[in-house]
Amino acid sequence: MDWGTELWDQFEVLERHTQWGLDLLDKYVKFVKERTEVEQAYAKQLRSLVKKYLPKRPAKDDPESKFSQQQSFVQILQEVNDFAGQRELVAENLGVRVCLELAKYSQEMKQERKMHFQEGRRAQQQLESSFKQLENSKRKFERDCREAEKAAQTAERLDQDINATKADVEKAKQQAHLRSHMAEESKNEYAAQLQRFNRDQSHFYFSQMPQIFDKLQDMDERRATHLGAGYGLLSEAELQVVPIIAKCLEGMKVAADAVDAKNDSQVLIELHKSGFARPGDVEFEDFSQPMNRVPSDSSLGTPSDGRPELRGSGRSRAKRWPFGKKNKTVVTEDFSHLPPEQQRKRLQQQLEERNRELQKEVDQREALKKMKDVYEKTPQMGDPASLEPRITETLNNIERLKLEVQKYEAWLAEAESRVLSNRGDSLGRHTRPPEPPASAPPDSSSSTDSRPQDDKESSEEPLSEEGQDAPIYTEFDEDFEEPASPIGHCVAIYHFEGSSEGTISMAEGEDLSLMEEDKGDGWTRVRRKQGGEGYVPTSYLRVTLS
Repeated sequence: MDWGTELWDQFEVLERHTQWGLDLLDKYVKFVKERTEVEQAYAKQLRSLVKKYLPKRPAKDDPESKFSQQQSFVQILQEVNDFAGQRELVAENLGVRVCLELAKYSQEMKQERKMHFQEGRRAQQQLESSFKQLENSKRKFERDCREAEKAAQTAERLDQDINATKADVEKAKQQAHLRSHMAEESKNEYAAQLQRFNRDQSHFYFSQMPQIFDKLQDMDERRATHLGAGYGLLSEAELQVVPIIAKCLEGMKVAADAVDAKNDSQVLIELHKSGFARPGDVEFEDFSQPMNRVPSDSSLGTPSDGRPELRGSGRSRAKRWPFGKKNKTVVTEDFSHLPPEQQRKRLQQQLEERNRELQKEVDQREALKKMKDVYEKTPQMGDPASLEPRITETLNNIERLKLEVQKYEAWLAEAESRVLSNRGDSLGRHTRPPEPPASAPPDSSSSTDSRPQDDKESSEEPLSEEGQDAPIYTEFDEDFEEPASPIGHCVAIYHFEGSSEGTISMAEGEDLSLMEEDKGDGWTRVRRKQGGEGYVPTSYLRVTLS
């Protein structure tokens, strides 16, 4: 079945249908274009999101990059970035293969449809013109027949009129004969024109218009087929990126599985282990012999004038409390401002970097020497003297780097000896969990020397090994500088009698507010409900953070 046979009289219907088909094609192109814009905006937002959350510092300078949690998060961000790239690829494929191609095809279809309908209208105009000519010849024939009949009647009336002259009768007869001849000619012309119109009409309805309708049918079917293929491209563009998107999702799953809590704990230890030994027991200070007693960091001194001197006015006491505020440190070239373990690691890194630079300079020197030998053997390749400045510069760099390597090796050896010494002290002093301090911490407000003023200089001896190992701990300068909000709560597992300064008593099962976490020294700062803050052994608590 075809349009030319079945829809021969539905010219306007076919005109509306073909226009609707082209409008649908344009509508789909517009839909895909907007879909492309959505994909592009989505990909852009994803990339902006990834950029926002990616680490700003290089991995080698960022300690957090050593944790598996951070590494997994960065990997997830990279997978999301790759996912955004696939969304951009989908947008690109849709824009090129659907929007551009279908838009171009739509323009071609519109031109073809316009041509077919113009051809049909020309054929219709020709048929209408032929019909007008038929109508004109028909009216002429009708008019000439009436005139001939009227002339014949006039001639017959004059012929019967006895008063009419013979000349009038002859003239009337001639006029009637002329009109009859004209009517005959009009009849023949009308018959010819009718035959011609019937032929044109038959050609119009049985040949010309069916061919045009069949062309329109072929055009519309091709348009529908092309549109169906465009529908398929929408899903095909998605299917092309499905394997890579699946890999992105699999990469995210692998990143999630790569989180290793135990390893991260070990990494934290390696990053921040100080290498200091834990403080030893506080020595007993005999105040029964005032003239001979040894001045203590935790005792009041009595100067020669007999007035008590506030603690803190003499030399600073050993830093035993790790949970106070850290003092500002000055960065030094040998990293002596860092704890021993961290100092050792940083020195090791610097030493490795210097060795790499040294090896690079040595290789460059060898290359320059070989180039110089080539220039000496083959002067046309270059002037050997032109390499001398570079060779001299390389030699100077080598000497400088050798001195730096020796310097860092000496510092590293010293740091390693401190680490080993601290480890031995720590093992010897602490073979069991932390226990309450033997005496209270120093008073928070001041400290004094108990020795006379004349004996101050003689007693300014270097701190003991125990004191040297204590720089990680900061002075307990004030009891608690300002009221703070609890960061959790805890329950006392055992009874503790806080008899030393800086500590607080607690009963077994007592609920306490957690004010400050254990910093690694075995003490936790708490607040009692009835008032009062102080430190208690961490091992005596069951802690829950907020």
